Amino acid sequence: MNFLDYQDPRPIYEQIADMYQKLILKGALQADEPLPSVRKLAIELSTNPNTVQKAYTELEHKGFIYSVKGRGNFVKVDPQLREKKKRELKERLTEIFKEAEEIGISQSELLEPEEENGK
Repeated sequence: MNFLDYQDPRPIYEQIADMYQKLILKGALQADEPLPSVRKLAIELSTNPNTVQKAYTELEHKGFIYSVKGRGNFVKVDPQLREKKKRELKERLTEIFKEAEEIGISQSELLEPEEENGK
């Protein structure tokens, strides 16, 4: 499960946290499911354990996981997290549509599929 993109300007810990957030939000990880240990995931991703720990700390701070001392980290499913993410996405879309309108691009034009080159 190597999902790191070294061309991505975001730090590695953010990429790890983002991937786990997406897996949790779409239901690929179930409530109370254990996450890989910090050491195991660090080895799997060929990264520093401190980087994985930082990602897990961020996930816990945002409410996506919880930790049990001596046992590890576990998925915390909270339906409000999905609703919060939906609100954030709607706000971003609203901003994008507003910016497009300001420069003369309609919503329908913005949503049109791009034509392939040469056609």
